[in-house]
Amino acid sequence: MFYLSLIEHTLRLPPHLLHLPLAEALKAELEALFINKVIEKLGFCISVYDISSIQGGFVFPGDGASTYTVEFRLVVFRPFVGEVIVAKLIESDANGLRLSLGFFDDIYIPVDQFPNPSRFEAVPNTRNQGRWIWDFGGEEDQSDEPQFVIDGTDHIKFQVQSVIYHSIPLEQPENSKPFAPMVITGTLNYDGLGPVSWWEEAEMIDDES
Repeated sequence: MFYLSLIEHTLRLPPHLLHLPLAEALKAELEALFINKVIEKLGFCISVYDISSIQGGFVFPGDGASTYTVEFRLVVFRPFVGEVIVAKLIESDANGLRLSLGFFDDIYIPVDQFPNPSRFEAVPNTRNQGRWIWDFGGEEDQSDEPQFVIDGTDHIKFQVQSVIYHSIPLEQPENSKPFAPMVITGTLNYDGLGPVSWWEEAEMIDDES
């Protein structure tokens, strides 16, 4: 899920940072450039782990900033296909689920990746919002509260199906969703996946029997 990636980058160090120790000033500038950004095929940048080497320090004519070539290591989030991750529900609608890790929110579980059979139960007076229910064992008595509900009360285990990197669009249509440079698609359609409480309850039943 998390990796250390070695990167070389040439950057300008603004004059207002020159009062700081060099390594500290360069780290601050690198964090401003990379943290919370996505690098294609590399992943989502979490933090600057360390700086391996610093070269340069040249001041070019007409420029008050010094220029350095820095080799450093970044902590990046890059899940692999098949990896199982625990996340929190932030959206549930007729198209599926959107999950969050706290630092990364572009995780989607489409309808065709739910355990079968599953059904959507809309919340009255809301726009396409509701909860998903897994009808395990066939149809249940509709008067009873369903047992296997995805409602955001506990964490959700999912398996990564794909990690897609999108190119930055030249134009963003009006009223469109915010651009997501990295999107993870997951599935709940395997044993052990879904809200963690589903499987904790199953383990308790097995222990009792």
